[in-house]
Amino acid sequence: MQEDKEIKAESPAVQAHLAIMQSVIQRMAANSASSKAWCIGLVSAILVIVADKGKPNYALLALIPTTLFLVLDAYYLALERGFRAAYNSFVKKLHEGKVVAEDVYWVTPEGPLWKKWVCALGSFSIWPFYIALFAMIWLAKELVIG
Repeated sequence: MQEDKEIKAESPAVQAHLAIMQSVIQRMAANSASSKAWCIGLVSAILVIVADKGKPNYALLALIPTTLFLVLDAYYLALERGFRAAYNSFVKKLHEGKVVAEDVYWVTPEGPLWKKWVCALGSFSIWPFYIALFAMIWLAKELVIG
């Protein structure tokens, strides 16, 4: 019977599971960085077009993608935290000898995602970047364009 067999850390299935979890965590971190890069590019393009047209109130349009990317960035951070928690939980169960076959084939973030998303919104990796971007939009509207 497969259930009676203890799943060991050296098992190829366990090693593959850990590699998949690490890959997902890395992908979420890369997505977060990518969303910041896209946000800067899009906001900069909007501000250049607005400056070219000479309509300072249109600079506020840049707030829309900034807000959307803030939400998306927080989502990726929440997913990353959920997968890190799942990874740590799996490793803890592995060391305690409590891993079952279902654990090895289940790749999902741990905990309620919406709670992690709310916490991620207050993260230090989110707010300094987006506050600076909101300030840049306001300064561009008031000082440069207007």
